[in-house]
Amino acid sequence: MNRTLYETGGGLRTPLRDWPTSLHLDLPLLALLGALSGVGLMILYSAGGADMDLLVRQLIRLGLAFAVMFALAQVPSDWLYRLAPILYGASLVLLILVMLLGDIGKGAQRWLDLGVVRFQPSELMKLAMPLMIARYLQDRGIPPQGWDVPIVLALIGGPVLLIAEQPDLGTAVLVMTAGVAVLFLGGLAWRWIIALAAALGAALPLVWALMHDYQRQRVLTLLDPEADPLGTGYHIIQSKIALGSGGLFGKGWLNGSQAHLQFLPEGTTDFIFAVYGEEFGLIGLLLLLGIYFAVTARGLQIATNGQNGFERLLAASLSFTFLFYVFVNTGMVSGVLPVVGVPLPLVSYGGTSMVTLLAGFGMLMSIQTHKKMLAP
Repeated sequence: MNRTLYETGGGLRTPLRDWPTSLHLDLPLLALLGALSGVGLMILYSAGGADMDLLVRQLIRLGLAFAVMFALAQVPSDWLYRLAPILYGASLVLLILVMLLGDIGKGAQRWLDLGVVRFQPSELMKLAMPLMIARYLQDRGIPPQGWDVPIVLALIGGPVLLIAEQPDLGTAVLVMTAGVAVLFLGGLAWRWIIALAAALGAALPLVWALMHDYQRQRVLTLLDPEADPLGTGYHIIQSKIALGSGGLFGKGWLNGSQAHLQFLPEGTTDFIFAVYGEEFGLIGLLLLLGIYFAVTARGLQIATNGQNGFERLLAASLSFTFLFYVFVNTGMVSGVLPVVGVPLPLVSYGGTSMVTLLAGFGMLMSIQTHKKMLAP
């Protein structure tokens, strides 16, 4: 005779086999994120020259990021809905404070030093933006119509301009993508899409004029990296050499020469994809990209199961923004996009962006598992 074990708590009887749901964890998504993190640790160990201290620091950051993910997974989506304008307003105020009082490092004014902690408020806006736009459209009605579109564009444009002014073009693009994705997924009419595309095209000369010299140089380097092979074009050239030398199956783990012989700059951060490609080849790259697409697909599946427009828009935007991270990083490493300093999610060495990404996945898990808990 088959028996089912039950846990009892708060008057509810929950099968033990449903423990992931009771902890508000989505097992398929958790497994995929764990696989990405494992690949990241493995290639980081190689890219860092077998530096155990580097690996331990990354493990600590991963632990913190997963803890944040778990904490946010416990927050019901209706709480996220209520908190959206508060988080957006607080993030906007912090961005203004960065402009007025922020710490300057490496030529950019991006950080706030609170004594106990030093952080980038722009990372908070990566989460606040999709939350706020999803709530606004849920309140005003989907699809957006009339003045709703200009208002949403203003909600997106203000923070994006503040971040771009720091200057931090990479984060500005990511924040803009998170907001525009919600607007587009909300059913934006084609006449608006065409008008916005035309406006963007007309504004390109102004954008070019407002860009910093080093940002314009990155675009020019993309078009012709061989014009300055030992200067501005060095990163892209060495990255292409690393990717190409990996061939079909790669040189093997710990056997990549570009990173180990110090030819490839930023091998543990922005250009770690090139290190991976050299050691695991085209097959390895396709497998890694397959995991990224699987994570995105799971996020979109969660979005389609959302209980309301807010949940569906938020989940879909977070999923597409994650994929956009991958697109930008792999594009700049392979020489099809300018270098903008966007890390490879859960693989590049770093902490702040990793916490932000996994916080977003915590929201996805909340949307998925709280729905199940409420289901009869």
